[in-house]
Amino acid sequence: MSKALSLPPPGFDDLPVEEKLDYVQSLWDRIVDHPEELPVPDWHLRVIEDRLTAHRADPGAARPGEEVQAAISEKLKAHRAGRA
Repeated sequence: MSKALSLPPPGFDDLPVEEKLDYVQSLWDRIVDHPEELPVPDWHLRVIEDRLTAHRADPGAARPGEEVQAAISEKLKAHRAGRA
């Protein structure tokens, strides 16, 4: 980062939570308009390489994305039902 910013910007603390979230979302939307400028931490690259290595060693262990999403959805439903 090139310079320190005053955080939060003036007036931010006076906004209702919903407007704070809208503000933060609009900032994020501006950042992701240029994904090529987003830095990728070295540890992310290492995780990707580790996962690719594991997949190449045992491709049969992979599960289709739809199957993984369905399992996560079921766990979420069970969790929510447990809180009701």
